Amino acid sequence: MGTQELSKRYPPNKLLWMRELLLIGICYVFYSWVRNQFGSASVSAETAYRNAEYMIDFEKFFGLYLEPDIQRWFLDWEWFLRFWNIFYGTLHFGVTLGVLLFLYIRKPLDYPKWRTVGLTTTGLALIGFATFPLMPPRLLGNCRPVGACVESPFLDTMAEYGGLWSFDSGLMESFSNQYAAMPSLHFAWALWSYLAVRKHLETVGMNFAMALYPAVTLFAIVVTANHYWIDAVGGVLVLYLGYVVGTRLQSWTEQKIWPVPHG
Repeated sequence: MGTQELSKRYPPNKLLWMRELLLIGICYVFYSWVRNQFGSASVSAETAYRNAEYMIDFEKFFGLYLEPDIQRWFLDWEWFLRFWNIFYGTLHFGVTLGVLLFLYIRKPLDYPKWRTVGLTTTGLALIGFATFPLMPPRLLGNCRPVGACVESPFLDTMAEYGGLWSFDSGLMESFSNQYAAMPSLHFAWALWSYLAVRKHLETVGMNFAMALYPAVTLFAIVVTANHYWIDAVGGVLVLYLGYVVGTRLQSWTEQKIWPVPHG
């Protein structure tokens, strides 16, 4: 039986959407709890700053400490940086959820694999957040408790130019792990989104837009000073490991727990 026949015979509702919502919801709550448990509320700024120095020294060693120059080129363009603040705060979730919904509704046979790869990637990222708290560039010159309060070439564009929300708000500052920079899940999820749908994109324009999305996300996380470029490399690594582990886990799950019909 071919893929199209299987899709018609086992439509998306057979994936039990309530089970999917529960699974993703539980994983996200667990992820948020662990992410913040080892975050800026419990880790000293000194530790996060020391790790930031390691990353900066590493980039300088290879002559690739480019983030200050990239941001400096656009500092006079307030409207431009506000746009990227909004991009950073919204598409991270919007595109990822959109891809999940697309696969669930239109490509139900591919959905379980890429859902599991995404969840595994996100889970593996927690190891980085817990073991290597990293102060992002925007906090280096910040004198709040979560900042380093040192001379810095970076501007916190979210604080200066605004977006849809701010890390400076009491709620965000209390509950958000502001040292969860390595690896960059923004970049990992952007690359995951492209890989998950690339074979299903029907036009050259759609393919180009989705292929461009990870690169544009990399620009966004750097120009807003939320990440070092090397954090994106960490994102690629956890996505690779998430793919290897996630595909095997999904295969085992389909064989032992939720069998997928074949024929």
